[in-house]
Amino acid sequence: MLKKNEMLVLGFALFAMFFGAGNLIFPPSLGVSTGINWLPAGIGFLITGAGLPLLGVLSFTKLANLDHYADKVSPWFNKVYCTALILAIGPLFAIPRTGSTTFELGVLPLVGGDGSTLVVSIVSSLIFFGLTYILTIKENSITDVIGKFLTPVILVIVALIFIRGMGMDLGTPVETNLTEGLFGYGFVNGYQTMDALASILFGVVIVKSLRLKGITEVKLQQQYLVGASVIASIGLGFIYFFLIFLGSKFSGSPSGSITNAALTLSQQTLGTLGSAIFGICVGAACLTTSVGLTALVSEWFSKLTSLSYRTVAVITCVFSAVIAVGGVNMIVTLAVPALLFLYPITIVLILLNIFGVQKAVYFQFGTYTTIAMAAIEVFGSTFNIAYFQLIVKSVPLGTAGFPWVLPFLLSLVIAFIIDKTTSKKETA
Repeated sequence: MLKKNEMLVLGFALFAMFFGAGNLIFPPSLGVSTGINWLPAGIGFLITGAGLPLLGVLSFTKLANLDHYADKVSPWFNKVYCTALILAIGPLFAIPRTGSTTFELGVLPLVGGDGSTLVVSIVSSLIFFGLTYILTIKENSITDVIGKFLTPVILVIVALIFIRGMGMDLGTPVETNLTEGLFGYGFVNGYQTMDALASILFGVVIVKSLRLKGITEVKLQQQYLVGASVIASIGLGFIYFFLIFLGSKFSGSPSGSITNAALTLSQQTLGTLGSAIFGICVGAACLTTSVGLTALVSEWFSKLTSLSYRTVAVITCVFSAVIAVGGVNMIVTLAVPALLFLYPITIVLILLNIFGVQKAVYFQFGTYTTIAMAAIEVFGSTFNIAYFQLIVKSVPLGTAGFPWVLPFLLSLVIAFIIDKTTSKKETA
């Protein structure tokens, strides 16, 4: 039987897993950079940050497990793709960023930036990832801890920022240098939340939790997943919208570092206690995401290798603690080419799965075409190779940040022709 209170807890848990470092720092930063033109950029960001994660979780309801997510392309591709995805949202980028964001927004404003900053950063990272490990090894209580205890902390503090921000004169949005391609700019900036990448994987954690609670019927699990994903998506969209809007009010001020907009917003809306209160919010939000992702990484690699769940968790936490000391700016910079490559592929796979496409030819043509275009964009934008930049500019929507869209659609047309031709030959 479907229990609404259980679904609500799962929805809060899923929301909290999504809502971490990137969800706090990138929306207000987008508002600062777009100013008076925040709305079209915000819509693009909402689609990537809230809409795609919803579709990602829903696409998981069509499948039994991760082993089948991209196996229609090929079994080896599915394994390589999922591993790359988990590494990106795991120890390479997303998990370390939760620790460094907690330090920069929650700890550094309290201790100041003197010569001991590196030492404090190391200590902060060790404590943060020590807690991550402790919560992660409590496998059967992960979603309960996140949904029942930490999520309310996030919601209450963010609500305070909203209420105070809407009732205060924080400034007036102004014209910025960004006046064209705003939707695409917001859409691509939403990549940094990494939520769509995580969405098709968080279903694993939720389903495991449901099984431990005795909910083993597939249809019932799917109903819980749908309900939880809708709750999480609505929560994310609401928070993104207001953070972007409030951030736009600071567009007349120097933007500074990536984390500066979020920190300024908290200080202006919450007064002298802003840094301390926002630090609690950051710590809670980032810890929930870190726990969820570490559990996911540990689950995947314990199956892929001979290492135990706890061993993988230790390795992940130690590696992430080291990377986190490098700071948010470093991690974000390193993540850009990986996200430009992985996101188009992920979007394509989400769409093909959610629409229930069954034939391998569509997956193969669509995915490999998207891989080629994503690689071209990365080589052009990251390594500034003129030949690849020219290709991106020559493709419709290329300069808007979507050079892969038209080639992907054309590949489906080709796949359709091949599919029909093959079917006729088989029936002849």
